[in-house]
Amino acid sequence: MRLSTGLPLAAAAIGLTAFLNKRSSSTERPRLLELPSPTRPFPAEGEDATAETARAFLMYFVIPLWIAAGTADAACHRASGIETTSGPKESLLHILMLAEVGIPLLAALFLEVTSPVLALLIASFILHELTSLWDVSYAVSRRNVTPIEQHVHSFLEIVPLMAASVMAILHWKQFLSLIGIDRDEQDFEIRRKKRPLPLLYSLGVVASVMLFEGLPYVHELIRGIRATPPRRINHIANRSGG
Repeated sequence: MRLSTGLPLAAAAIGLTAFLNKRSSSTERPRLLELPSPTRPFPAEGEDATAETARAFLMYFVIPLWIAAGTADAACHRASGIETTSGPKESLLHILMLAEVGIPLLAALFLEVTSPVLALLIASFILHELTSLWDVSYAVSRRNVTPIEQHVHSFLEIVPLMAASVMAILHWKQFLSLIGIDRDEQDFEIRRKKRPLPLLYSLGVVASVMLFEGLPYVHELIRGIRATPPRRINHIANRSGG
């Protein structure tokens, strides 16, 4: 359990240290991790070092922190014996919450951040919070949700808000148009990034999410189904459908 609660902080420290070392080791304008890509995505024309730093903060600190917190969360579930307590229904909620963050993450990785993408980030965060409340309300009466797991949940809840906030700042004009303040800057087109992120980075993020979050949650669901009598599974399915 100590490993579970320390994993998000350790990943955050490693990511932040690597980013700071990268900046301090170069005497020229700060650059991001050198990875093969069709074009250099940073900085965009007319963009200053602050925006570049904010993107690096998202790429090398916020996203790794979220992945680490998800891994720690799955470890907490396993330690609490979730498969024999709250069972597969809670595991389905965990997969749902992963999708609620994973889908906007994919959009931000591969699509130009226009008003629809920002709207997706904001709506997904709100939906994720509501599902999280549903999940905890269901879990606390059926298994031991330890203070360590609750602390891990705080990371999983605040990191998507952190990411959405930084994205809104980076694309402020689109955010203002989205909320109706500056309609002159409206861009509701959905298109691929003009300056794509490094391909290895994007694929690495997708693979890490699948390996360190997706697979543990799916395995958790399988364990729960195997430990649950068939009648109870049918009862859960009927209640969920109703």
